[in-house]
Amino acid sequence: MSGKSESAFRTISEVSEALDVKPHVLRFWESKFDEIKPVKRAAGRRYYRPEDVELIAGIKHLLQGRGMTIRGAQKHLKENGIADVRALASGEKPKASSQLNEIGRDRRSKLEAARQNLVQARILLVGEDS
Repeated sequence: MSGKSESAFRTISEVSEALDVKPHVLRFWESKFDEIKPVKRAAGRRYYRPEDVELIAGIKHLLQGRGMTIRGAQKHLKENGIADVRALASGEKPKASSQLNEIGRDRRSKLEAARQNLVQARILLVGEDS
């Protein structure tokens, strides 16, 4: 990106050029992904922090690199977190993905056990197996 420091804020045109994404697409993604929160100055001018740029690059990878839909990318972001999507931008393997999968399996098994308990309670209360 330009001659700016790595930690400098970027304008929408700088981000657009750096990521090869049109400014109107960046604004559209901002409307679809609440996690993209550029700082807005007078007259609505956007300034993106370095972490915003990484997140946008990760979203671009999900949408264009992996061919996900907006909804699929939103789901991925919600399930895996911002750090995971930012890591996609740099090609890193997210560190916590196996840990997150384990947490997901644990939650699923707990939910299944709770569902079975509810089914049994219903049978006891209603007296039928349906």
